[in-house]
Amino acid sequence: MADGPALNAQIVRGLQDRLYDKRKAAALDVEKLIKDHAGSKDVERVRGILDTLVQEFAYSVNANARNGGLIALAAASIALGQDVAAYLDDIVPPVLACFADQDSRVRYYACESMYNIAKVAKGEILRYFNEVFDAMSKLAADPELSVKNGAELLDRLIKDIVAEQSTTYVSILVSSGGMGDDTDINSTAPISTPRNTAFSLPRFIPLLSERIHVKNPFTRNFLVSWITVLDSIPDLELVSFLPDFLDGLLNFLSDQNKDVRYATLTVLANFLAEIREAVEVREQQKTQAMKSYYVEQQRKTATASETASDAGESVKDGDILEEGLLIKASVDGNEINWDAVSINESEGKGRGSWVPGQGVVINYTRIVQILMPHLSSQALRWINEFILLAKEVIVPFTPQLIAAILPSLAHSILHILFALNIKILRLNSAVEANLNLYKLIFDTPTTPPPAYSGIKEVSSAPTPSMFSAVSLAASAMILASPPNNELTSQYSPQLGIIKENNTGLLSDPFDYQLTVEALMHQLMNDHEETRVASLEWLLMLHKKAPKKILAIDDGTFPALLKTLSDSSEEVVKRDLQLLAQISSNSEDEYFTRFMVDLLKLFSTDRRLLESREFASTMVQNLNIILITSPELSGLRKRLKSLETKDGQTLFTVLYKSWSHNPVSTFSLCLLAQAYEQAANLLQSFAELDITVNLLIQIDKLVQLLESPVFTYLRLQLLEPEKHPHLFKCLYGVLMLLPQSSAFATLRNRLNSVSSMGFLHLIPKTNPPPDTKSRSSKTAAVVKEDGIKWQELLIHFRAVQAKHEKSRKQCDYFY
Repeated sequence: MADGPALNAQIVRGLQDRLYDKRKAAALDVEKLIKDHAGSKDVERVRGILDTLVQEFAYSVNANARNGGLIALAAASIALGQDVAAYLDDIVPPVLACFADQDSRVRYYACESMYNIAKVAKGEILRYFNEVFDAMSKLAADPELSVKNGAELLDRLIKDIVAEQSTTYVSILVSSGGMGDDTDINSTAPISTPRNTAFSLPRFIPLLSERIHVKNPFTRNFLVSWITVLDSIPDLELVSFLPDFLDGLLNFLSDQNKDVRYATLTVLANFLAEIREAVEVREQQKTQAMKSYYVEQQRKTATASETASDAGESVKDGDILEEGLLIKASVDGNEINWDAVSINESEGKGRGSWVPGQGVVINYTRIVQILMPHLSSQALRWINEFILLAKEVIVPFTPQLIAAILPSLAHSILHILFALNIKILRLNSAVEANLNLYKLIFDTPTTPPPAYSGIKEVSSAPTPSMFSAVSLAASAMILASPPNNELTSQYSPQLGIIKENNTGLLSDPFDYQLTVEALMHQLMNDHEETRVASLEWLLMLHKKAPKKILAIDDGTFPALLKTLSDSSEEVVKRDLQLLAQISSNSEDEYFTRFMVDLLKLFSTDRRLLESREFASTMVQNLNIILITSPELSGLRKRLKSLETKDGQTLFTVLYKSWSHNPVSTFSLCLLAQAYEQAANLLQSFAELDITVNLLIQIDKLVQLLESPVFTYLRLQLLEPEKHPHLFKCLYGVLMLLPQSSAFATLRNRLNSVSSMGFLHLIPKTNPPPDTKSRSSKTAAVVKEDGIKWQELLIHFRAVQAKHEKSRKQCDYFY
C-alpha cells in the first residue's frame, strides 16, 4: 500500500459540498478508485478508503459530509460488486446509523444508499435483516414525505430479496468461519425451517414481538405487510411462531385506520386457515400411521400363526389378533408413540413430496391464553375454530371462555365493528362459539370408562370410525403445552384420553366448580340473553353431573332464589326448571328449604305476586289439585257441608284465596254447591277481559264437569226445583264459550236433562241476599250463621280489579 491519504483533497472537498451534483461526482470518483483497487486485490487499500468514508464522512457532524459519505458508500458497494460481502460489516452499520439522523435529507440519503447496497449485496444483506427492518419500521412513520417514499422503495426491495432468497441463501462467510451456526434456533421451530441461512426467522421473531406493540398506524401497516410477506413463504412456517406476536396483532383490530384493520383481519384469516390445514395434515398422518400399524400387526399375527401351526403348537387366544383385534396401547408400560410410528419428516427418505402444513408446530394452549383478553373482538372466531380443531386443549379453559363468550351474546359493539355487517358477523361468532362450546362440554365424558386399561378395541376391518379415534384435537394435543403441570399427567396426547393423576385416580380436566362460579357470575349480567344462556349451561351441567355441582350448601342456592325476581320471563322459567331439576335429584331437605325460602321471598317482595300473575296461576294449579286429587276427597266433602261451622269457615278462607282466579272461584262454588253465588260470579265475568287464557280455563272446567268428581252435580240437574241456580250457572258458562268442542259437550249435557218446563223454575236475578241460597236444608243455617255472600262477591271484584290494573301497567311498560 502506497503512503498518503486514502482520498485526495478534490474528492474530500466534493463529498462535503452543498451541491448534490458535486457530491455525486465525487462519489463516482470513489467508485472508480475502489474498482481499481479491488481489481488489483488491494484489500488493505479498499478498507482504508471505506474507513475514511465512515469515520470522516458518515459519522461527521457536518450534514453535507454525512450525505456525501452515504453516497460514496453506496458507490463503493457498486464498485465492489460480488466482493461486497466481505466489506458489509464496514459499510452497513454507518448507513443504518444515519436512518435516525435529525436531518431529513440525511435520512433520505441513508435510504437511497441502503437501497443501492442491498441491490448489489442481495442475499448477503439478509445478515443484517433485523437491523434494517428495525430502521425501516421507524421510518415508516417519518413525518417527512420524501423520507417515507425512500423507505418504501427500500422496503419493497428487501421484501423481494426475502421472498426469493430467505430460505435458500447461505452467506459466503459461513464456510470461512465468518458466521457461526444458528445457535438460537427455537426448539419449537418446524423441521422445514431453514438452518444456517443468512436470514433467520427465529432470530427475527424477538424483534417482531417487541415492535408489534407500537401504536402508530403507519408502523402497524408496515408490520402487517411484513407478516403477510413472511407468512407467504412456505418453508418459513411463520404460523409456528404465532404466539410470539399474536397479542399485539390482535390489538391492531382496534386501530382507527381502516386499512390497518382490514389488513390485520386478512392476515389473521390466513393464519387460521394454515392452522386448520396443519391439523388436517396431522390427522391424515395419524390415520395413515394407525393403518400402517394395523396392517403390520396383522402381518405379524399371520406369521406367528403359521409358525405355530408348523410347529404343532396351540396358540393361546390372547396371542392372536382375530376379528375383535386389540391394539395394545402400552408396551412395557409405555404408550404407543404414533409420531414415531408415522412417517418421520426428518428422515428424508424421498417417499412423496412436501405437503403444506406438514411438520408445523402449533402451540394451541399459548394461543388460547393470548386470545382470552381479546374475546370481545374477532378473536371469537379463532376460539370457535379451536373448539372444533383442538377440543382437549379448549376444555380446561371453559370457565374463562364462558366469562368472555356469554356477555358477547348481546354485547353492543363500541369499537372495531363500525359496519353493521361486521357487527352481525361478530354476534354470530359469539352465538356459534357458545353453541360449539356447549356441545363440546356436553359430549365430553365426565370420567373415562372405569374398565379402561390402555387397550383399544378395534374391528377386524379398518373403518373410518375406527381411524377417527385419534381426533383432530388429539393430534393437536401432541403439539400443545397444557396450561399447568397438573394437566400434563391427565392427557394421553396420542390417544386423546384422560390419564391417571398422582393419586392413581382418573382426573377430569373440566373444572365444574370454576365453571359454575363463572356461570353464576353471569346471572348478574344486564343482558337477558346472557342470563338465559347461563341458566341453560347450568341445566346442562347439573344434568351431566348432578352430584358435582349446585348442592344446597355450596352458596349457589341464594343466587338461584334471587334470580326468581328477575325481570325476564325466560330467565325465571329456566331458573324454575333448574331448581326443579335440582330438587328432583336431591334429598327432601333441599326442596323443603327451597319452598320455605320461596315463601319468605314472596312475603318480602310482594311485586312478585302482582307483576307476573303468580297468584292467579298458583290458585289455578291448587284448584286442579283440589278437584282431581284422590287424597283430598275428605276436604271436598267438608266443602259440601256448608250447614256446618267447619264447612263455612273452610269455604270462606278458600274463596278469598281463590278470588285471584275467576274460573277457580267459580269451580269452588260448584264444588261447595253454592250455585247462587256461582251464578252471581258469572255476572261479574262480564266486567272482566275475556282472554284466551280465561276461555282455556273454562274449557278445562267443562271437561272436569264430565269427571266422576262432579257426578253429584250432573244428578242435581234432574232436580231443577231444588237447584234452580245450577241451570243458570251452566247456561251462563255455555254463553261464555265459543263454538267449540267444550260448547258442544256442555250443550248436549244440558239438552239431555232439560225440559221446557224447567226454565220457568229459575228465579229472576236479584242482588244476592245473605239468606237466599242453596237448598231448604241449608237455608236456615246460612241465615243464622251468615256466610256473607255479598261481602265475598265484593272481595272477588276488588281482587280482580287489582289484577286488571296490574295487567294494564305491564302492557304499558312492555
